[in-house]
Amino acid sequence: MKKENRKPENINIWKDGIIGVLIGDALGCPVQFRSRKEIAARPVTTMIGHGTYDMPVGTWTDDGSMTMATFASILDNNGINAADVMDRFVLWLTKGEYTPFGEAFDNGRGTTEAIFRYLKDRDIETCGGREVYDNGNGSLMRIMPVCLYCYEQQKAGRMTDEEAISAIHQISGLTHNHMRAKAACGLYYFMVRAILRGKQAGDIADGKSLTELLQKGIDEGFAFYKQERQSEIALSHYGRLRDLHDFRNQPSSAIRSSGYVVDTIEAAVWCLTGTDSFRDALLTAVNLGDDTDTVGAVCGGLAGLFYGYENIPEEWLAVLRKRDWIESLCAKELG
Repeated sequence: MKKENRKPENINIWKDGIIGVLIGDALGCPVQFRSRKEIAARPVTTMIGHGTYDMPVGTWTDDGSMTMATFASILDNNGINAADVMDRFVLWLTKGEYTPFGEAFDNGRGTTEAIFRYLKDRDIETCGGREVYDNGNGSLMRIMPVCLYCYEQQKAGRMTDEEAISAIHQISGLTHNHMRAKAACGLYYFMVRAILRGKQAGDIADGKSLTELLQKGIDEGFAFYKQERQSEIALSHYGRLRDLHDFRNQPSSAIRSSGYVVDTIEAAVWCLTGTDSFRDALLTAVNLGDDTDTVGAVCGGLAGLFYGYENIPEEWLAVLRKRDWIESLCAKELG
């Protein structure tokens, strides 16, 4: 696929990133929990329906729903309001809001437990899981809207690195409050920012690769987190990402695609660094098997930002559930 280049002033980062997340989620939904061996016998080559949850083609799961709940909260509040985000997660889980068909499905353990703790105490500081076993990918999968908001605030000079990461950690911590999960969201932010800064500066038009931009983001993320001991300990779990040129040469057998947050971010980055189109990155991601919707969503968000909405296959966009509603939100401007 030939990547088209737009002038920076014509870029809608919300449309690129948010729809990238939902497309990746929907692509992976039908084969979620299938092993790599099972999928290899019948690889995913395009958007399909049914499968694991017997849902129509183009259906997105909890990843997309929680992303949209977070996005809608940012739009309605003209900023980040953690309590409002959590209230919307409650509406998603209990009322089916922000879903394709009015019913929540594919609900992760850590996320569900956090929501029920919040319903009991209404305390956004204590509802998220803090134990080592709470390091699932349930906050990473939905962090894109917060990353985009923080990027725009930093671009306008209204937010420091410390303030941006604090906001990202707070929204991660609503459900996943262990430092390892929060650091994954922070590293994701630095990669988001590196792609968008590269696009703004014309680096992509000048031929800078996605791997180079992701490496820049990883370098900035590692430098930031090394400032504090607790953060540095969490960072030690992401050592394989330190050198992406080496990491992308790892065989697929060395890449895990489970629901563990470290596995998820590694798998997504490996797919991005080893391909050169939105389509190929996403197909590589979901064909890894296991937690296919979340690896697809995490990969799709970054791929969408780099390649742009116009390079997402139209046949995938055509079947995306509630596409008009999603795109209408992406067209809104923050005050």
